[in-house]
Amino acid sequence: MNQQQLAKDILAFVGGKENVGNVTHCYTRLRFNLKNDDLANKEKIEQLDGVIRVQMQSGQFQVVIGNEVGKVYKEMEKLGNFQTEESDDSVKDGKKGNLIGRFFENIASIFTPIVPAIAGAGLVKGILGLVTSLNLAPADSDIVTILKIVSDAVFYFLPFFLAVSAARKFKTNEFIALALAGGMMYPTLIDGARAIAEGGAKGLSLFGLPMPFINYSSTVIPIIISVWLLSYVNRWIDARMPSAVRIIFTPTIILLIMIPFQLIAVGPLGSYLGLGLADGVTWLFESVGILAGGILGATRPLLVIVGMHYGLMPIAIQNIAVLGYDYLVPVFLMANMGQAAAALAVFIKTKNKDLKTIAASSSLSAFLGITEPAMYGVNLRLKKPFIAALIGSGVGGAFVTGLGVTSSAFVLPGLTSLPVFSGPKFIYLIIGLLLTIAVAMILTFILGFKDIESKKEKVEKNEVAAVNDERRQITVNSPMKGEMIPLHKVSDPTFAEGIMGKGIAIEPTDGSVVAPFDGSVVTFFKTKHAIGLRSEEGLELLIHVGLDTVNLEGKYFEGHVEQGQDVKKGDLLLTFNIEKIKSAGYPTVTPIIVTNSADYLDVLANEQSDQMKQGEWLLKAVDA
Repeated sequence: MNQQQLAKDILAFVGGKENVGNVTHCYTRLRFNLKNDDLANKEKIEQLDGVIRVQMQSGQFQVVIGNEVGKVYKEMEKLGNFQTEESDDSVKDGKKGNLIGRFFENIASIFTPIVPAIAGAGLVKGILGLVTSLNLAPADSDIVTILKIVSDAVFYFLPFFLAVSAARKFKTNEFIALALAGGMMYPTLIDGARAIAEGGAKGLSLFGLPMPFINYSSTVIPIIISVWLLSYVNRWIDARMPSAVRIIFTPTIILLIMIPFQLIAVGPLGSYLGLGLADGVTWLFESVGILAGGILGATRPLLVIVGMHYGLMPIAIQNIAVLGYDYLVPVFLMANMGQAAAALAVFIKTKNKDLKTIAASSSLSAFLGITEPAMYGVNLRLKKPFIAALIGSGVGGAFVTGLGVTSSAFVLPGLTSLPVFSGPKFIYLIIGLLLTIAVAMILTFILGFKDIESKKEKVEKNEVAAVNDERRQITVNSPMKGEMIPLHKVSDPTFAEGIMGKGIAIEPTDGSVVAPFDGSVVTFFKTKHAIGLRSEEGLELLIHVGLDTVNLEGKYFEGHVEQGQDVKKGDLLLTFNIEKIKSAGYPTVTPIIVTNSADYLDVLANEQSDQMKQGEWLLKAVDA
């Protein structure tokens, strides 16, 4: 996989960098907030080598790549500063999705950047448990002390990590957010909470309002709520503060308001909410553990598909902070093992060499805790193995919760995380793990699946079908008058390299664009510089007037149709002022692209003349 080329192709097919408000990534997928979802070509992105799946979820355009996503994201960063460009305009048509979807999207965005630190510290905590339980080192030895520092640092100071991540999500000052976390973690509060536990202290008060001593180390909810409120308070004060003194007095007033308020109201409320969640999960698993574990085990892969599995992460971390253990992580492990086992069964059973390779690598990845390649690339693709995986995960989840298996730390649920389960019930976890794998694999063999044709077989069939086959041609007439220019001579590489599709370019001599065929307007940018059309036969055409003319924000352009409108060949679509566009410093050369070129055997340009008239045939797409 060429990560650099893949990043370029994905960016082109989501509508270019001007259509991207923000892009982040998690363990397996790129998460785009697009300004116009209709400009993204889902089908073309899914055909790219290295892309497993594309989906719209919680208002995000998500491209599932797998283990290489970090490298692709780094290449994406080189193509544009997307992280800081997101604004309210990136939410299309004022639609922000439903409340639940937005909540889980926010949780995912906040936790995704810090998951590596949490997972690493959790694994070290498991190693520490293994060292102490097997008496490999004395409890007061230096090595045990150092392992405690390494494993506890992230969790103890978790409010600081969450403060930075939440500040980026809510678009507020990261250092003021860190100051709020510092207020929560101030030694007076930590020592006071410890003294109250020992029966020898009481909290503070401010203007008669109680400020209880609470130990906020390892907590999740209080700091997220505080930073969310900070984003509003910061904007409100900043907008009313004179610019001459803003840099000094804005943070001063914010801190004087926010830290006392969070210690009086937000912190205690969030802390009690966290305690309630921990008690609720404990009650659920201790009362109906088999049922709860079975349902969660069977449905967690479905939560992964819709991106809602991140919503369970703070609950698990909160449980470990409050109780010292958690019931959810063992079930997460069973769910991952079910996907890994089903993909392994496909590897053994399939005769397709390409699928066998994908199943082997994705199964290994799932055994190590990353399940999306196995889910999207194998199990969901074949359907029945996914069902087998869900059943196996449900059986394993019911088994481990029924026997009270817990985790002592939050980890990425894979075979490398086994040390965190060490203890008297570790044997039950191993049995549950083997049970999950056995059920998922056996059911995959029993249910079976329809094997996929290899690429070689498809090519051979297409070659046979192509013999003596008369191909239908779809004609695209010229939408404008001017000089024809080969696409590879256009200075913009997105067009010149054919990333958007095959076509031609015209240097216009007349500032009008007409419909090149009977069809409809699929996309019409509000800047009027580009228009997307679909013919009655399904050919998709992009007419992009000028290069980088999106920066003109509609100046010198006038639209004569609307998005969704049906048009007839020759209808006036838009007009533009050639001289003013050029005087503003922008080329007027106009790429005309068949954006679904892959659906056709070839796209041919009219080579009979360098000069093109409106209505004269320009392109012919040979139907595949």
